[in-house]
Amino acid sequence: MKFNILFSFLFIFLSSIMYAQTSNSNIKVGDVFVIGEVENNNYEHIDFPRANFIIKKGGLANYNIIKGEKVQIKSIKEKENGDFVATIELASKKRFFNSHKYVKVNINEAISQKELLVN
Repeated sequence: MKFNILFSFLFIFLSSIMYAQTSNSNIKVGDVFVIGEVENNNYEHIDFPRANFIIKKGGLANYNIIKGEKVQIKSIKEKENGDFVATIELASKKRFFNSHKYVKVNINEAISQKELLVN
């Protein structure tokens, strides 16, 4: 009886661990995505700089020029909470808003919210 209870507890524990792990094998450095359209330019998972920082560096704070642009993953890091944060750059090697070369993005959330679209 004790063996059955222990075995079932161990089985549930191990199976829950297997389902809790996320697989990020399909996203790697060099992958190309397209920036999608969001309502009111409210990108939650792509960390675009605020308008005052863009203007301060001599850029144009116009989100319409970013929509539909191809971006390339430069690096990927895993945070402590399990989220994957990627550094992206424009595939054309230009700067975002003519002021920032790289932007950070929570890659899994951005793909699920359609802020980044698979090319």
